[in-house]
Amino acid sequence: MQVAIVPPRVPVGQIKSFGPIGPKYEVGNPLRQLDDGDWMVEVTMVETGEKAEYRLTYLNDDPEAR
Repeated sequence: MQVAIVPPRVPVGQIKSFGPIGPKYEVGNPLRQLDDGDWMVEVTMVETGEKAEYRLTYLNDDPEAR
């Protein structure tokens, strides 16, 4: 029997920063669930357009960008 995995709610489109003075990034969609239950989320760096994967637990701790 297959079990449906429901992605978590993610603030897609929100602009956050890595810590209080770090680079800004735009939150994308959840990508996949990790073995520890956390999720990887796609983020896009605002200044460069580079895409990366970032843990949801870290994302939730980062402040909204100013």
